[in-house]
Amino acid sequence: MTDTARALLERFLSHLANERRLSPHTLDAYRRDLERILAWHQELRPEASWPALQERDVRAYLAMRHRQGHVGHTLARELSALRRLFVYLMRELIVEHNPAQGVRAPKQARVLPKTLDADRLSAMLDSDTGTNAATGSDLSTGTETGKAAATASTPDSDPLNLRDTAMVELFYSSGLRLAELISIDTRDINPRDPMLNITGKGSKTRRVPIGRQALKAIELWLAVRGQFASSDEPALFVSSRGRRIHPRTVQQRLRLWAIARTSDIPLHPHMLRHSFASHLLESSGDLRGVQELLGHADISTTQIYTHLDFQHLARVYDQAHPRAKRKK
Repeated sequence: MTDTARALLERFLSHLANERRLSPHTLDAYRRDLERILAWHQELRPEASWPALQERDVRAYLAMRHRQGHVGHTLARELSALRRLFVYLMRELIVEHNPAQGVRAPKQARVLPKTLDADRLSAMLDSDTGTNAATGSDLSTGTETGKAAATASTPDSDPLNLRDTAMVELFYSSGLRLAELISIDTRDINPRDPMLNITGKGSKTRRVPIGRQALKAIELWLAVRGQFASSDEPALFVSSRGRRIHPRTVQQRLRLWAIARTSDIPLHPHMLRHSFASHLLESSGDLRGVQELLGHADISTTQIYTHLDFQHLARVYDQAHPRAKRKK
């Protein structure tokens, strides 16, 4: 990579970090994608920098990546990163055109997100039975710590299971992303004002409600949280080590939480977010409202849940309409 190309890339990433306030994870993704594109370009033209990139080069790169087996989402992400880079370079008067502007990534089949049936999820949350399968370990780094209290015979009598149930309730109650749930502090919870101020993708803030059952579950967890967290730890959800809970821990614990309630569904945070959106849209039909609660910048992202809702309505029709029923 030439010094000029590297300097321009670093300036762009600094712009994203300081002006757009994107997360470190997103910045890393931008860096990987753009360095991959530039490395490919400089194999063809060793001293080339960003201003030398033409539309035909962008199309040739996408065709090469497609031949390698990369489709849809990956190519669209790389193309988006390139477009945004050139928007910045045009703003800085370094280039006069955006070679990625008129290029489109290959279409991909839309994969509908997996959701849980509302009745089944409610039954799991209301369950008073279970085993210690989800107790006795805290998987902050994917391994057992041995610090969890594992003497209970039911999930609700174990402190870490109280935490896990509170996380599940809050995911489903408020449609949170994994990073959003982890970032919540105890001071953010106020039973007299059951709303959360959430900072989501792109540092965008939104207010979301906390349901009654979620508040109750959080109250039960707060009553035992002091067994793990020190007085100066602000995080609402902590690991058995007393520190802010790790994303991997949440993923592992949710799966074990579901297993303890005899569910064979691989429960994960985004499934609860999808279920929140689908069930809310199914009941209200308010697409704009669901968009606001999810924190989607573009309503087209939210519209995928209308397909889920239609699938539900189609099943109801097939089962209920006298002229839709097939003869046995």
